[in-house]
Amino acid sequence: MSVWIGIDLGTQSVRAMAVAGDGQVLGTAGRPLTSHRDGPRHEQDPEQWWRELAAATREALRDVPPEQVAGVAVAATSGTILLTGPDGRALTPALMYDDRRADAGRANEAGARVWERLGYRRMQPNWALPKLLWLLQDAPAGARLAHQNDFVNRRLVGHEVATDLSNALKTGVDLIEERWPSEVLDVLDVPAELLPEVVRPGTRLGVVCAAAAEETGIPAGTPVIAGTTDGCAAQLGAGATRVGSWNSVLGTTLVLKGVTKELIHDPLGVVYSHRAPDGSWLPGGASSTGAGVLSRDLPGRDLDALSAQAAARPGPPASVTYPLVSRGERFPFDAPGAEGFTLGSPADDVERYAAILLGAAFVERLCFDYLDLLGAPVDGEIILTGGATRSAYWTRLRADVLGRPVTLRENAEPALGMAVLAGGDPDRMIRTRAVVDPSGADLTEPYLRFVTELEGRGWLDPAAARHARERTAR
Repeated sequence: MSVWIGIDLGTQSVRAMAVAGDGQVLGTAGRPLTSHRDGPRHEQDPEQWWRELAAATREALRDVPPEQVAGVAVAATSGTILLTGPDGRALTPALMYDDRRADAGRANEAGARVWERLGYRRMQPNWALPKLLWLLQDAPAGARLAHQNDFVNRRLVGHEVATDLSNALKTGVDLIEERWPSEVLDVLDVPAELLPEVVRPGTRLGVVCAAAAEETGIPAGTPVIAGTTDGCAAQLGAGATRVGSWNSVLGTTLVLKGVTKELIHDPLGVVYSHRAPDGSWLPGGASSTGAGVLSRDLPGRDLDALSAQAAARPGPPASVTYPLVSRGERFPFDAPGAEGFTLGSPADDVERYAAILLGAAFVERLCFDYLDLLGAPVDGEIILTGGATRSAYWTRLRADVLGRPVTLRENAEPALGMAVLAGGDPDRMIRTRAVVDPSGADLTEPYLRFVTELEGRGWLDPAAARHARERTAR
C-alpha cells in the first residue's frame, strides 16, 4: 500500500498528513508558527518553518512503514518570499503573504502589458515581485529568490530546486509561456541568476536526501514533488479538478476557485488564474464578505443554537445583510468604498443571523453570475468547504440560493491536496460526505433586490447587474 505525504505550510501552523491510496489518513500532525508584525510588515523566521515541519512529519509518519512512503509535496502561502545564499540558508527574514511594505508602482509600470495578457490588471504591494524589489535594495552578492515552499523543498532534497508556477504567479512569472518575463525583469534590474527555474506543480524536483530524512522521518529517496499555493492545494483537496467544477470556501471570508480550459480575462481585475498541473487554468477570486460578521454583530451568541432556531422558522429569511466586516470589497466587484448594509428590519438575533447567512449566499451566487459573464464554465460540481459547512441550515440555504445541489467532502484540507499532488489518485483519495439538494424555496425576488441595491450604490457594474438578472430569468 502506497502512502503519500502532504504538507501545508501556512501562516499560523504547519500541518503534515500521511494518506493511503484509498483516502485513509494514517497519520497527521501540526505545529504552531510565530510571526513578527510591525505596521505593514509581517515576517517569519524560515528556520522555524523547517524545524516545525520536521517535527510534524516525524509525528505524522510514526506508524507508517517507511517502505510505503511514495512521495511528498508542500503547499505554502501565496506571495511569501525571502532571499537565500548559495547554500540555501536564509539571508533575510521571510516577508509574508500580507506584508505591505513595498510599493508596486515600478512593477506595474514595467509589466502592465504582461500582467494584462496574463489575465490581471495590476500587482498589489503585498505581491511577491514588489517585495523582491524591496529586498534587492540591500541584497548581498549571490543571493537567490526563494518562495516559502522553495526554502523547505531545497532542504528536503539537499540542492537547488525549481519553483512552481503557482507560487511564482505573484512574482510575475509568465504563466502562458511558463518562463520568467525577462523583458520586464531586465527593466526592473532583477538579475536572471537570482531566479529559480520554473516548473508546473506536480513536477518531480528530486528525492529526500539523507540529512533531511534524519530530521523529518521521511525516508531517504522519497520523491519530492513541486507543490502549489495553499489556495490551490485546498482546491485539489476538495476535488475541484474538472473543467466547470468549483470549490467555494466560506469561512471568515468567501473564496471561489474553479477550472477552465482557457485563460479567463477579467476587465475589473477581480479574477485571476493559476496554472494547473495539467496545463489548464484555475481562476478564482476572494470576497471580503463572509462569516466574520457573525462574531462582530452577534458576539457571544451560540451560533449552532441560532442556526437550529432559524431552520425551525417557516420560509426564507425576511431580511438580508451584505456581510462586510470592514470597508471595501474585492470580488465579485472592486469597490474600496463598499460598506455593509441590511435590507429589512430583523426583529431578533435569529433573524439577524439568518440575514447575514442569506447575504453571504447572495454574494456567492453573484460571484457565479459574474464568472459566467466572463465566459467561465460554471455548470460543473460545486463543492462547499470551510467553516460554514458545519451549519446544515446555511448549507441548505446556499443550495437554495444557487438553485443547484452542492457537495460536501469528508476532508478538504490543503495537506490532503498535496498528498494527491504527490502522486495519489484523487478519485480514490477524495471522499464525499454528502450531496445537499435545494429545497425548492424561491429566493429570486430578494436576490434581485439585493443586486439592484449593490448597483444603485455604485459598487456593482451595470453590465454585471444586467447579466445577473438575465441569468436569473433563464
